[in-house]
Amino acid sequence: MHIRTIVNGGACALAVLILSAAGCAAPESSAPAEQSAAGTPDFTGVYYPFNPAGGRGRGAAPAAQPGEPLPPPTRSAPTSDLSAGRSPNAPRLTPEYMAEWEVIRESRMAGSYEYDNIANCLPPGMPAMMSMAYGMEIMQNEDKITFFSEWQDALRRVYLDGRQPSDDVLDDPTYAGYSTGRWEGDTLVVETVALTTNSFIDNSSPHSDQMTITERIRFIDTDVLEDHITVNDPIALEEPWEITRTYRRAYAPNDELREFACAEGLRDSPF
Repeated sequence: MHIRTIVNGGACALAVLILSAAGCAAPESSAPAEQSAAGTPDFTGVYYPFNPAGGRGRGAAPAAQPGEPLPPPTRSAPTSDLSAGRSPNAPRLTPEYMAEWEVIRESRMAGSYEYDNIANCLPPGMPAMMSMAYGMEIMQNEDKITFFSEWQDALRRVYLDGRQPSDDVLDDPTYAGYSTGRWEGDTLVVETVALTTNSFIDNSSPHSDQMTITERIRFIDTDVLEDHITVNDPIALEEPWEITRTYRRAYAPNDELREFACAEGLRDSPF
């Protein structure tokens, strides 16, 4: 069993932050991009984060080399104690939500897990789960696309058959939200609504129940998938927040995701 231990405020997410900045190397492949039976791009496969520009993110640990396993979460730090303040690229919060963030910051700096979802084995939520630091599997058919993340065993589905969220769905927001998609040429456009306010935009920025997410997902090279994410929230954000994630498809023997037994790690924690 693949056990991920969460201690001292959610160290799994620390690895996520490090690996997202660094880009996780995945095996090179010359396999051509495939198409589905409907003639749309076929995203099916296992992917890992990838930095097309190469190099490392500022302050990041070295990326794993092709064929090497990802480093396990450490037991040394919480998700982020926020003592360094906000990143220049962080979402621009309105004064009301900036005040909420300061409460979260003080709590984290005091060592509390109250506002640390990962430490409590809760889903990373959207759009944070798309960092996919431990890899993701995409399963696709004509009616829906399923994204499965090794990180926290997080799952989301994008419905492609024209359905729309019901009132019951809108009244019961979740961490992944409710996603519908449509094809614009070779680009999958995804709209996500019904997102719980118990989640964060990034690893700490709060949002309102009016937050929505738009993604534009496409191949930008052979086996290289790009997800351009735009977050809108007229109450919590002064302007839309955008981030682009890039992933490279992996092939055997590097295409096997493992079980992420967060709750078991939390149960066995001495803290």
